[in-house]
Amino acid sequence: MESYDGEDEESAAVLRTVGKVVKMWRELRGLTQAELGTAIGYSEEQVSSVERGRRAPKAQFLEAADRVLDAGGMIAGLKKDVEEARYPKKVRDLAKLEGEAVELCAYANSVVHGLLQTPDYARALYGMRRPPFTEEEMDRRVAARMGRQEIFDRDPAPVFSFVQEEVTLRRPLGGRMVMRKQLERLLEVGQRRNVEIQVMPTDREDHAGLDGSLQLLRLKGGDTVAHNEVQLTSRLISLPKEIQIFEVRFGIIRAQALTPRESLAFIEKVLGET
Repeated sequence: MESYDGEDEESAAVLRTVGKVVKMWRELRGLTQAELGTAIGYSEEQVSSVERGRRAPKAQFLEAADRVLDAGGMIAGLKKDVEEARYPKKVRDLAKLEGEAVELCAYANSVVHGLLQTPDYARALYGMRRPPFTEEEMDRRVAARMGRQEIFDRDPAPVFSFVQEEVTLRRPLGGRMVMRKQLERLLEVGQRRNVEIQVMPTDREDHAGLDGSLQLLRLKGGDTVAHNEVQLTSRLISLPKEIQIFEVRFGIIRAQALTPRESLAFIEKVLGET
């Protein structure tokens, strides 16, 4: 169970609603906060904090409360809402746009793209952050990143086009075994019919992506937005003139990279060397 830090009103509203639902069912069953806490293995203060929307309850809390209060899934059914409320706001905003996308194009120049990362690789990246994240914050961010990957199982699924710099495949972030699992993940995802993964070799003499990573999302309504992240800045771009520049750059980057078939063979080769 983690304390809510007041990061944004949207998360606060979700947690307040969850708290009201727990309180309603508790009072309906005639239990005090202390009695409910004892029955589900939490303190009276923890139950009170959840009901006031000051703490984000973990799945175990909601499942136990649902069982003890005989709520028929009305409390346990809130697990996904609470999980998403834990995600940083910028992650939720990006995940919403990804959920509306019919096509996603991304070029990653320093690390493996977030939608392609394994949990261990993502945790290794967050563990390198300075100043360091707390374990609790790392858990939140890894969960958020893995949650975004549900987009691969959407029906109908979007079309994905990823271009990875060769260095992102060779830099052993997290250690050799973490990197091997990550390369295996790339090969697995790259077999999907709606996913193309390309590699930009380091020895290319021409390179249209030297200004950094980029991401384009083509939405159901026909609009296109871009996402750019560097250091402490995460920026969503919708101005047509800027979108046009990103589209031109990404098209050239794809043309300069290895083909998808060549890229999977290249990743297999790097895996064998790792």
